[in-house]
Amino acid sequence: MKNIYRREEYLNKIRGFYDDTMIKVITGIRRCGKSYFLKSVIEELKERGVEEKNIIYIELDKKEYINIKKPEQLEKEIDKLVQDDDFKYLFIDEIQNVEGFETLINSYREDGKYSIFLTGSNSYLLSGELVTKLTGRYIEIEMFPLTFFEYVDMKRFLDRNVDSNIYHEFEEFIRNGGFPGSLEYENYDDRLLYTKNIINQIFEKDIKTHKKIKDKDLFEIIEKFVVNNFGSIISIGNIFDYLVNYEKINVDRRTIKNYIEVLENAKIIYPCELFDIKSKKVLDGNKKYYLADLSIYFALNTDNRINYGPVLENVLYSYLKSKNYSLSVGKIGNLECDFIARYGLDNYFYIQVTKNIDDQKTAEREYKPFYAIKELYPRYLFALDLILQKNVEGINNVNIVDFIYSNENLK
Repeated sequence: MKNIYRREEYLNKIRGFYDDTMIKVITGIRRCGKSYFLKSVIEELKERGVEEKNIIYIELDKKEYINIKKPEQLEKEIDKLVQDDDFKYLFIDEIQNVEGFETLINSYREDGKYSIFLTGSNSYLLSGELVTKLTGRYIEIEMFPLTFFEYVDMKRFLDRNVDSNIYHEFEEFIRNGGFPGSLEYENYDDRLLYTKNIINQIFEKDIKTHKKIKDKDLFEIIEKFVVNNFGSIISIGNIFDYLVNYEKINVDRRTIKNYIEVLENAKIIYPCELFDIKSKKVLDGNKKYYLADLSIYFALNTDNRINYGPVLENVLYSYLKSKNYSLSVGKIGNLECDFIARYGLDNYFYIQVTKNIDDQKTAEREYKPFYAIKELYPRYLFALDLILQKNVEGINNVNIVDFIYSNENLK
């Protein structure tokens, strides 16, 4: 296992549990890097002195394991690899390929001699059913495709050329996306095709057999509508209106709701709820959705132009989510604050995102939500402007490219 890029942000989240019998569940969209993340954990264990015989790694999508579909088959394979009674580190990649795996995994956890690491591509792994069936303790590490910081860092790790103008590199990142495997390709069209293949894999392996999918064509229309409107407020109602009035399709609202849930479960999209700052309540019905990776938008559309408003929001959303921030959209009457970010129990931040502040009117529009918020939590305005006045009336003006490129946190 050579040349494995180590994603420190996620390793830092899991290192404290290496020797714990608590089950470690790694989730995320297909091809975001979960398998290589497991391999990087294995590398670290070996560097710490763990012997090869005490590490069991089963990759259920690989040819030698592809026929393992039942718990008893998996148990037989694991037991075949156990040579003694020493403490073992058990890694199983794509565990959802084994139907009813939970009871078996529980038995190994209860044995007390295994540190267990699981990966899976869909959110069944964190469903209410799993909480019931995994009777022991477990933690989730949710992975995203590469952030801009990781994208540049991994390019350097792989000895790929990095543009001396980091803003040119940022624009390339927006179009290419952050799926680690795309860095194997030099040509943009090849990278785009790679993303299209990921989307096809998600449909074939995570969605196609889903009991809620009755009409593939309708599903794809709804998928494209949500993807094309990422960063905008969406409701079941306006999707229904679009389908009835523009696509001339008669559809049940419950079908729309089910298909949106499937997109979320496949981790193609992530919901961001609207939160009323005055009443301190979540507003039901309307949500914004952000993409797991921006290349999904460009793979599904012929338009290659960048709409910087939602794109910058999406970049920041994914970056902060990868750092364990909880995010919602703030509503203050008719005003909207792009994000309310929470870290830990009571660390809150109010955030606005814009391409630039090139005139007084734009500045007034972007600052206005901040002035309507009475709570004195830190306020951030993220922009692409190269030159920003750092602080305006207690508001932190921050260059979004520099912030992410430097792998910074909100303070």
